[in-house]
Amino acid sequence: MDISIINALPAKTMTGLVIGEDSAPIKMYEFMNVRCPFCKQWFEEYYDLLTDYVNEGKVQRIIKLFDKEKESLLPGNVMHEHINYELPLKGLTDIRQIYATQNDWGKLSLDGVRQFAEDNLELSKMDNTAIAQQVIAEAEAANIKFVPTVIVNDHIFDENISREELLDILNEK
Repeated sequence: MDISIINALPAKTMTGLVIGEDSAPIKMYEFMNVRCPFCKQWFEEYYDLLTDYVNEGKVQRIIKLFDKEKESLLPGNVMHEHINYELPLKGLTDIRQIYATQNDWGKLSLDGVRQFAEDNLELSKMDNTAIAQQVIAEAEAANIKFVPTVIVNDHIFDENISREELLDILNEK
């Protein structure tokens, strides 16, 4: 990922699923699409670590579910419609469940994905249109093209960051 083209400033907003306290000294902005296998890798690999940092009040995660036009990611856009932004911890649990079942719904038709979300995951369709449009606009303004793209302070990275590198960033003074 070429991070030199990214201007992180337009992406640093509270638009998204906000996990953790506003008083947390570190804000982590995560652009993801729940159909993307690399986003799944990032989410699952660092879920426990980031949950600990959030629970300790060190990190606030702002998860930005990024609707993409790439055909293989369209099912993720449909799943994004089922995230409840008003209940962030439920939304996080739902994202975890969505990733856990990604192989089950990922190749379904878009209507099939919608049906899977409602019947199998028991998720209701929400009106997330305004949030989705804001995330797309932020990504365009920041020149973010790929998912996952994660921003912490002046650091921009993807799922290939090592645990040691991530810990160094999270523990910077």
